[in-house]
Amino acid sequence: MNIMIVGVGGQGTLLASRILGNVAIKQGYDVKVSEVHGMSQRGGSVVTYVKYGEKVHSPIIDKGEADLILAFEMLEAMRALPFLKKGGRMIANTQKMNPMPVITGAMSYPEDIEKKIAEKVDLVAVDALSLAEQAGTFKAVNVVLIGLLAASMDVDKEVWIDVIRQTVPERFIDLNLKAFELGYNL
Repeated sequence: MNIMIVGVGGQGTLLASRILGNVAIKQGYDVKVSEVHGMSQRGGSVVTYVKYGEKVHSPIIDKGEADLILAFEMLEAMRALPFLKKGGRMIANTQKMNPMPVITGAMSYPEDIEKKIAEKVDLVAVDALSLAEQAGTFKAVNVVLIGLLAASMDVDKEVWIDVIRQTVPERFIDLNLKAFELGYNL
C-alpha cells in the first residue's frame, strides 16, 4: 500500500505519517516512511510517504504509484495529483492556505480547485478544519483526516486509538482522540 500525505508546514503531516506507520507495524507489515520537507517552517510544502506490505524495498512513491493521497490543503492536493495511480483515492481537507506567491500577488489561488480535482480522481473532500476546531484546536486537522481514513480501512478501531495514545504527547491525547472520533464518524 502506497500512501502519500501532503500539506504545508505546521499541519502535522509528520505526526499523521507516524500514526499510520505505527498502525501498519501493529498489523505485522513491513513499513517504510520517508519525509520530504520544503520550506516547512515557512508554510511550504511537506510530503510524507508511507509504504507498507509484505516486504517494502523503498520508501519513495513515484508518479502514478500512490494508492491513496491524504491531503491537508487543497492546493497541495492538486500538486499531488500526478502521484495518484489510476483508480486511486484522495481524501482532502477543503481548507485553502495561500502560499507565498499568492500572498505577494505574483499568482492567484486556483478557482474551483475542489471541483477540478474531483473531475480527475475519486475525491473525498471534508471540512476537517471545522471538525478539528470542534475537537479543541485547528491543529488537529491531521488526526481528523486520519480518523476518516481509519473508518475506510480493515483495521480495528481500537488499534488506531492505542497508536494515537502511544504516539501523541500525553497532554494532547484527549484532544486528538476527540478529533479522531469526529473524523471516524463521518
